Amino acid sequence: MRVSRILPLLAFVSTAAAAQDRGPGVPTSRFGMYVARGELLVNPFFAYATDHNREYQPAKLGYGLVQDYRGRFRSSEGLLFVAYGVTDWLAVEFEASRIHATLDKAPNDTSATPSRIEEAGLGDVEGQVRMRLLREGSGRPELFGFLEVTIPTQTNKVLIGNPDWDVRPGFGIVRAFPWGTMTTRITVEYNHDDRLWDLGEFSIEYLKRLSPAVRLNLAFEGGETGAMDEWDLVAGVRWRIRDRFFLKFDNAIGLMSKSTDWAPELGVVWSLGR
Repeated sequence: MRVSRILPLLAFVSTAAAAQDRGPGVPTSRFGMYVARGELLVNPFFAYATDHNREYQPAKLGYGLVQDYRGRFRSSEGLLFVAYGVTDWLAVEFEASRIHATLDKAPNDTSATPSRIEEAGLGDVEGQVRMRLLREGSGRPELFGFLEVTIPTQTNKVLIGNPDWDVRPGFGIVRAFPWGTMTTRITVEYNHDDRLWDLGEFSIEYLKRLSPAVRLNLAFEGGETGAMDEWDLVAGVRWRIRDRFFLKFDNAIGLMSKSTDWAPELGVVWSLGR
């Protein structure tokens, strides 16, 4: 077969694989979710996190001692994620949460830190702009960029508060194969403690359509705030219950001592508009 015939065939196979696994939309910040032009995604979900050795420093909690300890952390969170496809290359997102969190003091912590700190209220509030920079084609992957902005909330609280504006630009690469779709993304963020810019969260993701109703996603992610000692393995599934209505479940397992031990998420997704 001539090269002139092989190249269009490869392009067709790649495009067909992409449409099968992810569709034509722009990738969102939620694993395995893409939003198409004119489509509105509404995703309320519940998240739980537990960590038996969460690292903390009493000085950062307002209790003076500059020393790291490991305490027991728990949180439950109700979140709302919304994404809209403005065009076939531009999408916007919004996410907000209400959270309840507790931190139990380490047995060897001699500071004035209370035996348990418990806080509840508004969690992170953030928005993103997501852009397809280069569409996938024969011999080249898709490129996308994004800008994430988190506003200050609960500035007087030490567990759930976010006292600073956070702006995180990033970019990613998507490539479809007959055996699934691979995505790599990385962010850049400002480290407020060290007062410098760091490479932030990094992930390698896999997405595969197992049937007309079920899609599987896997991810290896970590590196938030520039730390290379917090990595997670995430496995998830999206199941279509009815046309435009899905059940989404993700489960994160910590791979390192500073990672959160276990963080499952369960919610539903409505696809509206288009």
